[in-house]
Amino acid sequence: MLLRLPTSLPEAQECLTDGAIPVGGATLVWAAWQRDGFPELAVSLREVPEANVLGARELGAAVLLHRIDERVPEVLRRAASGIGTGAVRRTATVGGNVVGSTLRCLLPAALVLDARARVLAAEGPFETDLAELLAKKPLLLSLHWDEPLVSGYRKVTEAPGGPPPLVVATAVHATGEGGRVLRVAVRDGYEFLSESVPCSAGAESVLDALSGTTIAALRAEAREVVRDEVVAVLERAAGL
Repeated sequence: MLLRLPTSLPEAQECLTDGAIPVGGATLVWAAWQRDGFPELAVSLREVPEANVLGARELGAAVLLHRIDERVPEVLRRAASGIGTGAVRRTATVGGNVVGSTLRCLLPAALVLDARARVLAAEGPFETDLAELLAKKPLLLSLHWDEPLVSGYRKVTEAPGGPPPLVVATAVHATGEGGRVLRVAVRDGYEFLSESVPCSAGAESVLDALSGTTIAALRAEAREVVRDEVVAVLERAAGL
């Protein structure tokens, strides 16, 4: 296998035109390649500046998980810190987790941040939403979002060997009209859902609004965790 390490977007674009297979930290694909055979040509974005951004409103696809720190919102930082072991986090990348993994541990955090994706295709870079990113899986360059007022994250401990643990992510955003909106995202097993409701009123009103969404279809234990996390994040937002 020939691994190309472009240092610019035009070079990365040329790799895609040549049919190179994107690879991040290879923590997920290495075993499959050993079993099924290695691709002839692969490409990594670890030397591309646009894929290594890390700031208050942006996170590059080539950023290693262990580098995600206080520069990003709490929900994203806590999601990254709970992925795998320290050794995994020092190797795995943002792009590999969001696009290449079935677990997608960072996805609930990205959903409540209402993140947009900057991606690269053979025709050049463009911006898209998370739904298209996951459906078409173009090469992710970076995620971008508007800073929330507050955010929260909880991963429920599950027995080893079972389905992926329940994850509930929350964030409160200010709106342009002076109001606020609550975003909630849940990973239950391998299923993901996200909802948003106005949250200028009290917690009970917000929970009532959520009961009319897909959140109501969750199992009882998951709904209870959602309730606890929503109340907690709204309490924190009340002082702002």
